[in-house]
Amino acid sequence: MMSNERLVSLRNPWFVTSVGATLVLFLFSAFVGFVWLPSAQKDAQFQGLWNAICSAAGVPRTWYSEAPVESALHTSLVVVTPQMLEHSSPVSVGRGATLAMRCTMCHGMRGLSEANSPNLAGQYAAVVYKELQDFRSGARSNAIMTPMVSDLSEQDMKDLAAYYSYLPRLRAYHPGSAEAPPRIVMSGAPMRNIAPCASCHGGIASKTGAPWLEGQPAVYIRAQLQAFASGGRRNDISEQMRNVARQMTPAEIEEAARYYSSQP
Repeated sequence: MMSNERLVSLRNPWFVTSVGATLVLFLFSAFVGFVWLPSAQKDAQFQGLWNAICSAAGVPRTWYSEAPVESALHTSLVVVTPQMLEHSSPVSVGRGATLAMRCTMCHGMRGLSEANSPNLAGQYAAVVYKELQDFRSGARSNAIMTPMVSDLSEQDMKDLAAYYSYLPRLRAYHPGSAEAPPRIVMSGAPMRNIAPCASCHGGIASKTGAPWLEGQPAVYIRAQLQAFASGGRRNDISEQMRNVARQMTPAEIEEAARYYSSQP
């Protein structure tokens, strides 16, 4: 015999039980997700019931007027483009040659170092300019370079970049060619998201803002890769070098350093 009792009715115990259980579950979930869990956070934006609820809901907290905390870490603010300092005048090169006299103790008379400092001869002008800017802004720190650039003007940096890019660059020279170049240099490590070094730094291709590495001292390359890996150096735009160096093994860092430094 078919029952005439309505399904959706407060007199139907099955309907009341199911709706009640669903409502209790919803209220419990809302309490946990919007109140309990956010309130357990120690950050200032979660303090108070209303802030906790709005934080969980993703609603902009326009009433949270406390000043944002500024990062103590400086990163590079230089925007590097393919056209940056592409054509330098002879006057700029000449002024840069005069300014470079103060740099010879570390970087050599003609931009070729004998002190395990980076070789600057033939380095891309945009790279030299960016690094000088980063040293001055604090995005990159060095006990020697930081005070050296403190009194340089914008034009001084452009002139130094023009001069060093004008000098003849060390070409690739790798004796013992019977040995294949290190895999990390020519092929990278795709499974660890490492592009080949040569795809950015010359050999296969070059990317804007990436320095020419051929002939750089092994001590310098090794130190910079280790600094990127540890986070001690952080003036790479978008963290591209930090992301690469963190994934490199000590053996790969050593292979890359020795490969690029193999000059007569």
